[in-house]
Amino acid sequence: MNASKAAYKPVGLALGAAGGLLAGMAFKQAWKVLTHSEDTPNATDENRTWREILLAASLQGAIFAGVKAAVDRAGATATRRVTGTWPG
Repeated sequence: MNASKAAYKPVGLALGAAGGLLAGMAFKQAWKVLTHSEDTPNATDENRTWREILLAASLQGAIFAGVKAAVDRAGATATRRVTGTWPG
């Protein structure tokens, strides 16, 4: 592992944690807008339908994947601007 990758590891971990928090907030807001409901369903919620559970899980996965890609790309781009090398 080269020095650029090693130096990026802690930055990538911090960005990942921040991205996870951001994605969680985005999912809750999106669910609230779509369903006009404050609480998001869990897979084990007895009073929720299969359709609702699977829709929520799919939406959550899509939001998390999009936020993760955006955060990873922004972090790599910022690292290249600062160090002159791509961390990947």
